[in-house]
Amino acid sequence: MKGIILAGGRGTRLDPLTEITNKHLLPVGREPMIWHSVKQLISARIQEIMVITSTHHMGDVVNSLGSGKRFGCEFTYRVQEEAGGIAHALMLAKQFSQGDNITVLLGDNIFEYSIAPYVDEFRVQEDGARVLLKEVGDPERYGVAALDEKLILEIEEKPNTPKSNYAVVGCYMYDQQVFDLIEKIKPSERGELEITSVNNDYIEREQLQYSFVRGGWTDAGTFDSLTEANALLLANDNRILGL
Repeated sequence: MKGIILAGGRGTRLDPLTEITNKHLLPVGREPMIWHSVKQLISARIQEIMVITSTHHMGDVVNSLGSGKRFGCEFTYRVQEEAGGIAHALMLAKQFSQGDNITVLLGDNIFEYSIAPYVDEFRVQEDGARVLLKEVGDPERYGVAALDEKLILEIEEKPNTPKSNYAVVGCYMYDQQVFDLIEKIKPSERGELEITSVNNDYIEREQLQYSFVRGGWTDAGTFDSLTEANALLLANDNRILGL
């Protein structure tokens, strides 16, 4: 299993904090935000990690993370030169994955508990993909899953009338089919390759399973959610629970 952290984007919703730095380097609790994603992957026994970020901030990200020695892992870095969406960024990891399954984290997602149990569930899954779901009060902000007992029936991206309160959060686990599926999807109306399109392709194959997130979770992409992320990690001194 290999890990991928997506840490690109301009972070415009956090202006002016992001005028001179990458959103994922903002402090959350006592550490830079991206450190949390690194520690989550390591907690799931994933030591080979690719970090994908934008051209403008690659130097700062490398300065913060280094080779991986301080974390007990090994980093590979790639630049996403244009904002083409999550699936577009993920394609940059095709060669890095070298036929292994992958766990993908969005670098602004903060989890109170370790993702290790969900990664272990995926390790014993025969094929396909696995996503994480969290019940939220504002599902219209997210990709929303309609469920049955084992599989997700449909994911709607930011629906006006959500079919459930379960948001698909920023942790995805894929087998090697993912890169072929990305090559086949078409850009959305905003011109990006959407990860929801990839997940819906897995749904059509009846290969998308899910786990429910334990404890607190937030995506630290707005001022309100950044405040929530800080409170979540400060309460535990940036420790990941469940280890």
